[in-house]
Parts: sequence; C-alpha cells; structure tokens
Amino acid sequence: MIFFVLPNDIDDPGSPSGGNRYDREICDRLTVLERPAFGAWPGPSAGELAALGTLLAGIPDGSAVLIDGLIASCAPAVLEAHTARLRLVVLVHMPFDALRASEARALRAASGVIATSGWTRRRLIELYGLSPETVHVATPGVDPAPLAEGSGGAGSLLCVAVVGAHKGHDVLVEALARVADRAWTCVCAGSLDHHPGFVATLRGRIDALGLGSRIELTGPRAAGGLYAAADLLVHPSLGETYGMVAAEALARGVPVLATTAQGLPDAIGAAAPPGWLVPPGDPGALAGALRNWFDDAALRERLRTAALARRATLTGWDDTARAIEAVFRHAAVD
Repeated sequence: MIFFVLPNDIDDPGSPSGGNRYDREICDRLTVLERPAFGAWPGPSAGELAALGTLLAGIPDGSAVLIDGLIASCAPAVLEAHTARLRLVVLVHMPFDALRASEARALRAASGVIATSGWTRRRLIELYGLSPETVHVATPGVDPAPLAEGSGGAGSLLCVAVVGAHKGHDVLVEALARVADRAWTCVCAGSLDHHPGFVATLRGRIDALGLGSRIELTGPRAAGGLYAAADLLVHPSLGETYGMVAAEALARGVPVLATTAQGLPDAIGAAAPPGWLVPPGDPGALAGALRNWFDDAALRERLRTAALARRATLTGWDDTARAIEAVFRHAAVD
C-alpha cells in the first residue's frame, strides 16, 4: 500500500495540467491511499505547512509515501521530520528554479526521487548532486487513440497548453503572422485564467495583426476531438520536462512542431527529423518551419510517417505505474 500525498485540487476541471493528469492516472492504477494536502503549493502559509506535518504524522511508521514535488519542494523541514520512520519518495514533475535550496533539502531527505523524463532526471542530479542510484524515471503514459483524420490538407493547426508566455503563445502568434499568406487556422486550447494580463495582451496583438478570425483561444477543452481534426500540433513552449501533449498528438499520428526546450525532444523522439524542432522563443525559426510544412508535401508525408512510427513505441499509463512500483521496491531494499 502506498500513501500518495498530492495537491487537493488535481481534479479541478478549470485547472487542467500535465502534473494533475499524471497524479490522477497513477491514483487510478496503483493501490494508493490518497492524502490531499490543502495549500497554496508551492507557496504555502505556515499553517498549511503545519497541516502537512500533521498529515504525515498520521501515516503509520514504515509506510511507503509518494509525495508530489509541488508540495515537497517547499517543505523540506516537514519531510526531514519523518524520514526516519517513512519511506518517502518525491515525484518531481518539474524542478523549481525559485526554490533550489529548499528543493535540494527535500530531495536529499527522501528515500528516492521519481522524475517524469530522462531530461528531468539529469537536471536534478546536476542541480542537487543527488546520487544517480536514487533518481528514477517514470515517463507519462499515453492512452491508445484512433488515428486523426485531420483536414485532408496542411492548414488545421492546434496548440494545447495553458495560455501564457512560458508556453510561447506570443511567439506562435508572431510566427503565424509571418505566414499569413498561407491557408491555415489555429485553435489554441488551454486555460485563459492563469495569466489574464498576458491573455489580454495576446488578444490585442492577434486583433492588431488581423488574425482574429484565424486564431481561436478556446479555453480548456477536451482534447480528443481537437486532435482528431488537427493536421499539425504546434507546441512552441519555452520549457517542458517531458511534453505530454506532444505524446497525445503522436498517439493519433499527428505530427508535432515543437521546440528543443528541455524534455520535449524526449517525448517526440524519432518523430522529429534533424532540424525540425526549433529553438524556443524564436518566431522567425518557427515561421520558417511552418512555411516548410505548408509548402513541402513530401516533408508532410515524411513527418506523418515518422509520427506513426513513434506512435507504435509510446507506452501507456500502466507502464508508468509499474515504474513507480519498482522505485518503492528499490527503496525498500535500500
């Protein structure tokens, strides 16, 4: 039995995220006792930290405990108070640059660390000097899905991400403006509530460029139907520890145009031929790749073939759950 200490709001439909999806998929596949921690993670109050301590104190001695890194990274003293009696493993969805000293203490206090990509594992070892033997990888899974029909052409573009500067939506808009002479529409599906100032500025820029009828900001949407209608997923993120939306697209045979940021190449794998991924934050490079996509039918065919090949190698959430179980077996031996 594993106790899973996780943020209380992972099922909030208004705040979908890769981390929340990952936590829920694991809860649904492992025999876990969920222990929601109420707090403004990763910036909790003193009272919320005290409540976390009380929560951990109520878990029996010797228990296996998986704790979400969003919580653990800002609570090293709480973890340290229980390391002698609990087998604590921290699940790191992403390193927190603003909490490096705190996160380093928390991860060193744990019996083990689970990273969600090879890039994240390497980064954690590099940042915090962790023993490689204690840092493991359990990549996100992807559900089997039917092949996307698309539009039958090249112009149905999709971007799935919370709308914010860190996801590169402003870069995407500038790039699309540079290929406005091609035939395309772009659906941007993702929460509009996290960064309202950015969203307002982005809408203004879209209107100023005369692209209001071609770029749609939909807010959160169930992505299945969106992927089915897409010819290309465009993911201009400035940083991703893995890139779950890229894997979701590839599971449907949809090619992905993304950046070289962090763990994104891990998720895309061989579906990206040399030179296809672009540097983050570079609208000119993104526009050039889009232009090639629109103008080169042979390139589109190669990318679709590569997406299908990558689709066949993607693993499911059951594999992710088994990887996490193996970490606890390893921690028990240690």
